[in-house]
Amino acid sequence: MTYPTTYDVETPEKMANWRPLVQWFLAIPHLIIVNVLENVAGVVAFISWFVILFTGKLPEGLANLQMMFLRYQARTGAYAGFLHDQYPPFEFSTTAAEPGGNPVAVTFEPTLENRNRLTVGLRIIWAIPIMLFMMVVGFVAFFAWIAAFFAVLFTGRWPAGLLDFVVKVNRLSIRVGAYLFLLTDEYPPFELPTD
Repeated sequence: MTYPTTYDVETPEKMANWRPLVQWFLAIPHLIIVNVLENVAGVVAFISWFVILFTGKLPEGLANLQMMFLRYQARTGAYAGFLHDQYPPFEFSTTAAEPGGNPVAVTFEPTLENRNRLTVGLRIIWAIPIMLFMMVVGFVAFFAWIAAFFAVLFTGRWPAGLLDFVVKVNRLSIRVGAYLFLLTDEYPPFELPTD
């Protein structure tokens, strides 16, 4: 069984050694936009929560806004974290399918109809265990990124094990985000996803 959200990134085998030093700085305009979109996504999630509780459905327009935010956040994070070297476009596509043209591919299969009102109503409580798990693996991923910073700085390459771990944590993050922002009722598994 596959989760209704996927995340993939094409990391080049060789990167310019200077990239870890400046890519986070070059990403500042995107990070500002992510911050604004995150605030909007929070309001949309609150509205979606009420709509689903009363109708049992998630309107497609609200789902599209959430997917756009999660995709934009994933692309910005991957660039700022020097997982690839292609500057992300200022693209705000509100589709479930991956629009393409970027090394980071994020697709969604949102659940719009026949929503489980109980799991939506208690979402913030039921999400606590997966959020704690995400915090632990995110903490470890932070140190993996620091190690990768020096590896890329001196060798121009991501160590395979570190890259694999960080991509899996990003994949889990997207799944947790899709669950928290009410795009799916399927609970994210307590594992680092391989696909």
